[in-house]
Amino acid sequence: MYRDPDLLGAIYVGPYLRPAPTLAFVGVDEEGVAGYVLGVADTRPFETSCERSWWPMLRSSYPRSLFPPESPDGRLVDLIHQPPTADEDVVERYPAHLHIDLLPRLQGNGHGRRLLETLFDALRAAGAPGVHLGVGLANERAIGFYDRMGFTVVRRHPDSLVMARPL
Repeated sequence: MYRDPDLLGAIYVGPYLRPAPTLAFVGVDEEGVAGYVLGVADTRPFETSCERSWWPMLRSSYPRSLFPPESPDGRLVDLIHQPPTADEDVVERYPAHLHIDLLPRLQGNGHGRRLLETLFDALRAAGAPGVHLGVGLANERAIGFYDRMGFTVVRRHPDSLVMARPL
């Protein structure tokens, strides 16, 4: 789907692993690592740090002219040049946020639940009162999973939802 194999990781994983990946957990089965959950306890400082030290590095590596803007890679490059920020009313109540990704072989058998519960414990220990995430409207299976994990919709966008839950 993407021409550049590093682009997804540079956007959705890399920023969470610096300077120290204290809120990063992996899902493993007999074949090896097949998923992860990453989070931050306070979204605003994370966004500020990324804008100061992460996105500028990527912008020089991924100029907008690198891919056609309507291509999958081009849409990701646009996120590097115009990263979204969380709505203020969301981060007031739910300052933490997370990103989770599981390969199909880990889905539907409790791995995602265990990863999220592990992250929730770590976020609570870090003092976060609530957590939010973004999910595409087309990802009905994930929306159902998040609902079962106690998340509710707090914001609707044309093609995505912001869901949140107290910790």
